[in-house]
Amino acid sequence: MSTLNLSESPKFTIRGFKKGDEASLQKYADNQKVSVNLRNSFPYPFTLEHAASWIEMNTKSYQKPTNMAITLNNEVIGSIGITLQTDIFKKSAELGYWLGEPFWNQGITTKAVREMIKYVFDNFKLVRIYAGVFEYNIASMKVLEKAGFHKEAVHRNAMFKKGKVFDEHLFVIFKSNGGSITSL
Repeated sequence: MSTLNLSESPKFTIRGFKKGDEASLQKYADNQKVSVNLRNSFPYPFTLEHAASWIEMNTKSYQKPTNMAITLNNEVIGSIGITLQTDIFKKSAELGYWLGEPFWNQGITTKAVREMIKYVFDNFKLVRIYAGVFEYNIASMKVLEKAGFHKEAVHRNAMFKKGKVFDEHLFVIFKSNGGSITSL
């Protein structure tokens, strides 16, 4: 369902990915300063082939999209999405996001996270959204806190990136029984 528009503001739109997004996705994703904050499954360098594969995977006819493009003037400048958990964790989802470096420090990511939280709690039967952050990514921690997340834990030596071990800071937000979003 690539026509879903989650958010439209003067600055940006959150929408499903679509064919034709490959070049701008690759343009902003192919940045070591972006990839250093993401899982190793997010490749660097990020090629046009990676972009095409990502868009193909995320334009299949999902009933409810879980990964969205953050766009400005119809150009993909970032991405935000959730990974739905299973089994005993099926009421939780992990949140992930990135934004192209030229757009950092403009409030876009915080607003995108807020919009995604609302979308997720309104459309999925979840009670908890969490995000894991590398210990050095202070900017992402601030984004989550501004969006209403609370630091739940620090997992010591939990993440391995570029040959080094790092702590993971775990942030969480809950949906209360009344339907409003709450943090701890």
